[in-house]
Amino acid sequence: AQALREVEAGMAQRLAQQRGEEERVEAERARADREDAARFEAQALAARETAAAAEAQRQEEQRAEAQRLDAERLAREAEENAAREAAAAAELQRLAEARAEAERLETERLAQEQAAREAEAHTAAEARRLAEAQAEAERQRAERETAESLAREEAARQAARLEVERAAAEAAAAAVPPASRELRVDETLVLVADDSKIVRVKISRLLAGQGYRVALAESGEQALELMAGERPHLLVTDVEMPGIDGFELTRKVRAAAATAALPIVMITSSDDKQEEARAAGVTQLLGKPYSEEALIAAIERARLAVRVSA
Repeated sequence: AQALREVEAGMAQRLAQQRGEEERVEAERARADREDAARFEAQALAARETAAAAEAQRQEEQRAEAQRLDAERLAREAEENAAREAAAAAELQRLAEARAEAERLETERLAQEQAAREAEAHTAAEARRLAEAQAEAERQRAERETAESLAREEAARQAARLEVERAAAEAAAAAVPPASRELRVDETLVLVADDSKIVRVKISRLLAGQGYRVALAESGEQALELMAGERPHLLVTDVEMPGIDGFELTRKVRAAAATAALPIVMITSSDDKQEEARAAGVTQLLGKPYSEEALIAAIERARLAVRVSA
């Protein structure tokens, strides 16, 4: 039993030693594991620190590159801004010069227009002055011609009266003259030949208002046809008419024995018809515009020269 106890004690001691050795080995292994873990952790930390340093360097390089790019961008933008500002300044300068040139041209244009208006006003004033002078000359000429015409008419009227008085005296002196009297106004027939309806109506109203009888013809041919039916005491005719004009009508009237002595008053707007009218046999030539008094005076002379049976 003692030996067994010794064996058991030895075995227990060996087991304890074995366990101690195992524990020591285990502790050594644990220590080695911890050392390996620490080494691995240190290596990982170093790797992380290296990676962090590399990342930091990379980020720093990126920041530096970004700063460089920003600097270059800012420099380009500054250059572009400077170029734009220079272009804008040049454009403003060009616009200012163009505006100044436009203002100069506008000033010159306004000055030219003002000069043209002044010249036009001067020309218009001169034209008005000349027109007024011409109108005054025409008025004076018309007044002079009217006065001369009235004087001629008055002289013709006096001559007609004298002729009537002389004829009356000769008739009184003749042996047993037939009784006669002066032609009344309402018996006097005036034939008006004019291709203008307005002129025919105007003269017709004037003469009808004075109490005369009026016959109207729109052509020389129609006037000859009317005279073939009833002889008028006076013919008033225009010069320009289609077909037979006033001169040809006058020559035909003078060529017929029944109307050779018929008084003829011709109306014309031309001043150069005196000789042709006289050659054709016109009794009196009235220029346009003529006065109504002159026309009535011519008709009165024709009426006073006619005697009809009492």
